[in-house]
Amino acid sequence: MYSMDNDIDHILVSEDALKAKVNELGAQISRDYAGKDLLLVSILKGSVVFMADLMRAVQIPCAIDFMVVSSYGGANTSSTGLVKIIKDLDADLTGRDVLIVEDILDTGITLSKLVPVLKMRNPGSVKICTILSKPSRRMADIEPDYCGFEVPDEFVVGYGLDYDEKYRNLPYVGVLKPEVYSGE
Repeated sequence: MYSMDNDIDHILVSEDALKAKVNELGAQISRDYAGKDLLLVSILKGSVVFMADLMRAVQIPCAIDFMVVSSYGGANTSSTGLVKIIKDLDADLTGRDVLIVEDILDTGITLSKLVPVLKMRNPGSVKICTILSKPSRRMADIEPDYCGFEVPDEFVVGYGLDYDEKYRNLPYVGVLKPEVYSGE
């Protein structure tokens, strides 16, 4: 029987490490946003797993909303540089403290275009929380306010991250074997 685990070269961040880091981030966010009107904004599809875990780890009242924003397409493994909003927020951001929840901050192109768009909607603040950051690939001047793990420049999947809509449901972050995404 086929197992997605067979396509993984090695595990970069274990399920236990993810759980511990999400609880740590949730505690920090709870402290930082106590008494504020917190809105967690999940950037779909990749952040859905992280968002579900993070919102349960946040111990203060918060609302959630979702956006679909893309600078990747299909089986592309690198950003196209073009950012489009496919599904916009339902919530009014006026005066609210917005925390963008992302799976990975890679080149930074998507968020560098999205943050100014959200700031034009008069929120109290806009900050970024990502479970993974790849600073070696950063092409835009943007950094996360909350970060789980810095990862090397390897093709990672799992915990919401995909390759061609596969592997999102792995409970860990793993490095995909090159032959899987290069077609060798």
